[in-house]
Amino acid sequence: HDLTKACFYMLKRWDAFTLFLDDGRICLTNNAAERALRCIPLGRKAWLFCGSDRGGQRAAVIYTLIQTAKLNDVDPQAWLADVLARIADHPVTTLDQLLPWNWAPRSEAIAA
Repeated sequence: HDLTKACFYMLKRWDAFTLFLDDGRICLTNNAAERALRCIPLGRKAWLFCGSDRGGQRAAVIYTLIQTAKLNDVDPQAWLADVLARIADHPVTTLDQLLPWNWAPRSEAIAA
């Protein structure tokens, strides 16, 4: 029966299902992820022909970067413009400073 299959599925993955009880950072649902991805299906027809498979992969990378910035309360346009302007002269060993969760606008970075 389908209900039995669902119960066995849950019991096999019990540790993963109850992980949110031990770590308060883990969300009980995936609603945030689904809301974050909502803009992609809405524009699917407009983006149907990206030109090539590679164009589709590039679009996916850009959507990921933009959404990551949004999830970190960073203005995606400001972040992307600043990172693209700075990345050529930025030391490779400190590239993590340009990630959305570590990023500070150039004026703040100079002051620090």
